[in-house]
Amino acid sequence: MLQKCGIINDIEKTEIINGLNKLLDEIENGKSIENAEDIHSFVENELTKSIGKSGEKLHTARSRNDQVALDFRMYIRDRIDALKHTLIELITVIIKHSEQNLETYMTGFTHLQHAQPTTLAHYLMAYANMFERDIDRLTDCKKRVNVLPLGSCAMATTTLPIDRETVKTLLGFDNVCENSIDGVSDRDFAVEYLAVLSLIMTHLSRMSEELILWSTTEFKFCEISDKFSTGSSIMPQKKNADMLELIRGKTGRVNYWINRLIDYFERFTACLQ
Repeated sequence: MLQKCGIINDIEKTEIINGLNKLLDEIENGKSIENAEDIHSFVENELTKSIGKSGEKLHTARSRNDQVALDFRMYIRDRIDALKHTLIELITVIIKHSEQNLETYMTGFTHLQHAQPTTLAHYLMAYANMFERDIDRLTDCKKRVNVLPLGSCAMATTTLPIDRETVKTLLGFDNVCENSIDGVSDRDFAVEYLAVLSLIMTHLSRMSEELILWSTTEFKFCEISDKFSTGSSIMPQKKNADMLELIRGKTGRVNYWINRLIDYFERFTACLQ
């Protein structure tokens, strides 16, 4: 983009790109990242050592402020895509077992008491619906994540004639931020992402608890594979659903952080009032 806008020349562009690729290879082969304030300072310093004066132009029209904001958005964007893929795999497994159990009749429970007759397929598909909504929420959240902050610089942009639309396309963003102050200070997308994670973990926790109950002697609806459970040293008849219990335990960690953020927002609002 800098070369396209005439801010650096062809030779400088080639030197910077080649130098960055060389540095990436060195890092992937074990070069340690040290003696720098942050990753961006490290890259700029190492590049300048490697290619000379051209390396100092890497930072042109950028600040660590908008670079960090960019990194954060790209990281969450990648996590959203990975999580959606994992949820699709989970839904696929649920649908497979549902199709195999269309006529597997069972007792439906409310308040842990016998309620109405249903099928295992109907029970399982309730969770497929929950996870489908989670995918929809992630997709919607990504709209606000996938906004390019680069070009905001420290907070009030740059006087250089940059082309943010070109950068947006190169980095796979849908939009550019409209206000530079908001561009480097916005963390709404991170809070929203945590909120979606909190719901996903709640659904996983709910399903895990059902399976834990179903695997007990009292229910005997299912048996947890030895791959995902452990026995007892003095009670050989026991099989502990460790994996499911860990999922339930980790749900609290995610919910804790979203609750902390909500608390901070409430306190801030109270201060403004």
